[in-house]
Amino acid sequence: MTAQRAQDVLDFWFGDAPGAVDTLPQRLRFWFGGNDPPEVLMVRDEDLERRFLPLTEAAARGDLDSWSGSPRRQLALILLLDTFPRHIWRGTERAFAQDPKALALTLQGLQQGADATLSALERLFYYLPLSRSESAAIQEESLAAFRRLPDEAPEGCRDALLAALVTAEENAALIRRFGRFPQHNQLLGRRSTGIEQAFLREQSVTGRP
Repeated sequence: MTAQRAQDVLDFWFGDAPGAVDTLPQRLRFWFGGNDPPEVLMVRDEDLERRFLPLTEAAARGDLDSWSGSPRRQLALILLLDTFPRHIWRGTERAFAQDPKALALTLQGLQQGADATLSALERLFYYLPLSRSESAAIQEESLAAFRRLPDEAPEGCRDALLAALVTAEENAALIRRFGRFPQHNQLLGRRSTGIEQAFLREQSVTGRP
C-alpha cells in the first residue's frame, strides 16, 4: 500500500513525461503554469489538494519517513514536502513550512547517489529543494546539480532543463546579493531592508514574480 501511494504521487505529477518527450510541453504547463490565468491555476491547485492533502499532511507529520529508503519513493516524498505545499497553500507561509525537511532528503539522496537512478525530468524536482534554500553553500550545490542536467538529458528535454538552470542561477544570485529571497519576506513575516524594497519595486514594475 505504501509503495502504491508513492507511485500515485509520481503518476499524477509526471504522467508520461519522464519517458515521453512529445508530451513534455503540456506537462511543463501543468507544472509551472506558463501564461495560464489565476483562475486556471486555482482549479489545478484545488484538484491537487483534493487528491493529495491527506498524504501531504502525513508527510509533514513524519508518517511517511520510511519512503526515504527508496530513490523513487524518496522523490515522491520530496514532492509532498516541497512542491505540493506550494500548490495547496499557495501564497501562504505554510507553503514553505516543510522546505527544511525536503532539503534534508535531497542532500541525503545526493550523498547516497540516489538521484542517479532517476530520469532527468524527475531529477529536476529532486533538486528543487536546493534551489529554494537561503544558504549560499546549498545554492552552490544547486548550481552544480542543475548544470549537470541539460548534458545528461534526452535531446527533447534540454531546453526545459536549460530554463531550469537559468532559474537556479537567478536564485543563487539573489542569495549572494541579499542572503535570502526578498520576495518571501512578507509571507514569512520578515521586514524588508531598503535595498530589498527597491528590488521588489523593480520586480513589480517589470512584472517578474
